[in-house]
Amino acid sequence: MSYRTNKAQQNLLNQFLAEHGVQLSEETLDKLYQFADLVVDTKEFGNLISAKDAGKFLSRHIADSLVPYIYIGKSLLDPSTSPNGSAQDDSHSLLKATAGNDLTPQNLRWADMGAGAGCPVFPLAIAMPNVQFYAVEPRHMRVNFMQMVKEKLHLDNLTVVGKRFETSELSNLDFISCRALSTFENDWERAQPALKKGGLFVTLKSPNSISQLENDPAVNIWD
Repeated sequence: MSYRTNKAQQNLLNQFLAEHGVQLSEETLDKLYQFADLVVDTKEFGNLISAKDAGKFLSRHIADSLVPYIYIGKSLLDPSTSPNGSAQDDSHSLLKATAGNDLTPQNLRWADMGAGAGCPVFPLAIAMPNVQFYAVEPRHMRVNFMQMVKEKLHLDNLTVVGKRFETSELSNLDFISCRALSTFENDWERAQPALKKGGLFVTLKSPNSISQLENDPAVNIWD
């Protein structure tokens, strides 16, 4: 069944967004549903998602991917809004900033390390069309898949970069994100040189993997 007609999954995603004070347009939601269908149904680029996750892609992977938008993008692009509620129970969202915090909503550049099949970078690019996104991924088949999806969804604000992040030559970035790569410390070490002054690093990690960071004043944790 297509996610464009899967009302149960649509309702779960919309309930999650509503609990955090987010209301996306029908056009934005439809693109998210299209993206979910492409990930689940496309087979020629290898196994993009496990069978057990295929039936809950909206309520799990899309919802996870939009956590940075809920806590960062929404309030940054519209300062009158602020997040409420909590993120999903099985993950924590972490953010660490370089000194300065001088970000402005104009001309923002956001790179996602190890983008894989496109989470979280594609949902974020769909939700924030005025931000320039870079999906950085070295695996050839994943790169070809993301390029196909970018063209099908007409995501002019997203560039697919077929390299390792360290050799991508991206620099002076406002945001760098990643999901399910390495430890927080290793991911932060990779990201930090490419961030601009005041740039933000955001990632999703399991609670057990970040317990040592709970008292770090430079790290914000949302759970």
